[in-house]
Amino acid sequence: MANVVVVGTQWGDEGKGKIVDWLSERADVIARFQGGHNAGHTLVIGDAVYKLHALPSGVVRGGKLSVIGNGVVLDPWHLLQEIETIRAQGVDISPANLMIAENTPLILPLHGELDRGREAAANPGTKIGTTGRGIGPAYEDKVGRRAVRVADLADTATLEARVDRALDHHNALRKGLGMDAVDRAALIAALQDIAPAILEYAAPVWKVLNEKRKAGKRILFEGAQGALLDIDFGTYPFVTSSNVIAGQAAAGTGLGPNGIDYVLGITKAYTTRVGEGPFPTELEDADGQRLGERGHEFGTTTGRQRRCGWFDACLVRQTCATSGVGGIALTKLDVLDGFEELKICTGYELDGETLDYLPTAADQQARATPIYETIPGWSDSTAGARSWADLPAQAIKYVRRIEELIDCPVALVSTSPEREDTILVTDPFAD
Repeated sequence: MANVVVVGTQWGDEGKGKIVDWLSERADVIARFQGGHNAGHTLVIGDAVYKLHALPSGVVRGGKLSVIGNGVVLDPWHLLQEIETIRAQGVDISPANLMIAENTPLILPLHGELDRGREAAANPGTKIGTTGRGIGPAYEDKVGRRAVRVADLADTATLEARVDRALDHHNALRKGLGMDAVDRAALIAALQDIAPAILEYAAPVWKVLNEKRKAGKRILFEGAQGALLDIDFGTYPFVTSSNVIAGQAAAGTGLGPNGIDYVLGITKAYTTRVGEGPFPTELEDADGQRLGERGHEFGTTTGRQRRCGWFDACLVRQTCATSGVGGIALTKLDVLDGFEELKICTGYELDGETLDYLPTAADQQARATPIYETIPGWSDSTAGARSWADLPAQAIKYVRRIEELIDCPVALVSTSPEREDTILVTDPFAD
């Protein structure tokens, strides 16, 4: 049976939540493999709207196992609060349908404090634009071998040793930022207090997933953010603190790369970005404002308004390559209804040369000028379309041109936030 990785091909906010929910109906397991609660997915199911941040999208579907993998950094207090919020909407969440990898690193209060302190102290032009929720510092502690992990909550001596190692590092940083030292006793007490509620979900996820695969179960790997925020292949340093590309699904869950059968890239029919950093096709005019208003471009997690611009085929072609995307799900096509003409970026001009990729150097990224191809828009509505026959001819031409420019086929087209308003071209779960 096919196992599918879902990854964003732009800067995130491409509509992954709906697509994951749409696919999860036929999946047995839905696994988060990277990121933290800095990302958000909004699911619309009938009259119900669910806003998820740490929980995998599969929790709103009965009979599915949802997994938080070791590639995630987890704020345990936020997770329990989110569980209660979703439970209040009538969703059953228990250890029977939610599992946390034992080796998942925890986000502690000191991580958020450091995150916000650094951003506040940053010199003009150097702010990353983080959510301030501690994701970056938590990943730093993981790599620095001073993280508190889920399994550590089960043993007092281990927990205290982990906290002491972390505080040796953090208190020195806090002193440099003019912050008070962390109250060791209070932190340990808070972790011990929350430990029973977290440990009941803890499990050897790598083992469970391998057993599920051998049993022929379908696994859906759910990414957060987008490939252009990848720590290695994104617009560094204005990126997230983890690997976002599809290969991380293996490392972030312990299944192994031979367990991935298909990569579906979620791609918005235009381009948006939250926070700082280069954005070659950004529109700071009426067209950009129109895209933002029609697309309701406000972050699920922060409420921040997203920057909007024309579709960048050059960037999507690049991220399809780095994630090994087999097909894209094109979302929010309906937002483009009514534009007389549309532009697609096909490359960049930099210092008199034409490039078919975004250069790595930050100064070159900032200077790259988009090269546009202009095509006619359409006046008829695409909202709610569920077949090619429902789409205006020019909308179909737009989709086909995107396929040509990104060198990757369209597998799905999404025409509204509603789950069923989807045109299926290729089934990612096809055996």
